[in-house]
Amino acid sequence: MVGAAKWAFLFPGQGAQHVGMGKDFFDEFEVAREIYHRANDVLGLDLAQICFSGEETELSKTLISQPAILVTSVAMLEVFRSLKGAGATACHAACGHSLGEYTALVFAGAIGLEDAIRIVHKRGRYMHEATEGTASGMTAILGLADDDVDDICREASAHGVICVANYNCPGQVVISGENKALEEAARLAKGKGGKAVPLKVSGAFHSPLVAPAQASMKAELEGLSVVKAGVPVVANVSAEYVGEPEEIKNALVAQITSPVRWTQSMERLIRDGVDEFYEVGPGKVLSGLLRRIDRSKRTNSVDTIDALSAVLSQ
Repeated sequence: MVGAAKWAFLFPGQGAQHVGMGKDFFDEFEVAREIYHRANDVLGLDLAQICFSGEETELSKTLISQPAILVTSVAMLEVFRSLKGAGATACHAACGHSLGEYTALVFAGAIGLEDAIRIVHKRGRYMHEATEGTASGMTAILGLADDDVDDICREASAHGVICVANYNCPGQVVISGENKALEEAARLAKGKGGKAVPLKVSGAFHSPLVAPAQASMKAELEGLSVVKAGVPVVANVSAEYVGEPEEIKNALVAQITSPVRWTQSMERLIRDGVDEFYEVGPGKVLSGLLRRIDRSKRTNSVDTIDALSAVLSQ
């Protein structure tokens, strides 16, 4: 973080959760404990206990995992900021994967922490309710080009609702939809030399099947206090920067049923000269995706105190 280098913060989304995440930060740093305590007050439950020693099945529930990942990421970020100083977060841009876009907006100062916790908790509930009772899910398609997966979805749509949910990196695209259509897409992908891996999720997120959640979130976001972002945030839906309150809200509403354009978002940052990335939050998924997009860019994961220490010693 010296010279004229440009760098960006990345924040993980749902699926990054695991029991024990953030516990080392909580145990050692008061600033991290404060974040969890604020979350507990908002939610009326002991989120820290669920994160640190709860059951994996409880933590993985959509309405729990979404605030849990956001809070854990913010706690890690605040420790990083407290140790590195104010200049530590004077970056070029921020970006978060699906749910992680809310973390990016908290980081950018566009949404307050308590408001973000409340709204992602509702987001998780609405998404769960929208897909409950529907035979649907998500599948990762590996080893095929984006265009091939787009074609597969068009062909498989004869069997039900199906679409691309995440353009994660070259050779990894996640599709979302009704189970019969997903089964047909998996067959077609294998026929093209690809591999289909069903994901352990509760429904077809980022698809038209969660339109009821989108309607509910639109109403919630209309009443949300959002201010101009202090740091440009790359929106999932467009892979373009957002910063004004209305464009932020519009992007968050569209995000519910639209694909996460992660590959395109990282390519946008790279075109703009970003050559160093800091993934803050549980896991190292985004760092792995970035290496698949452009191996020449430097990635740093801050998900444990040991990892943070390694970053601070650079």
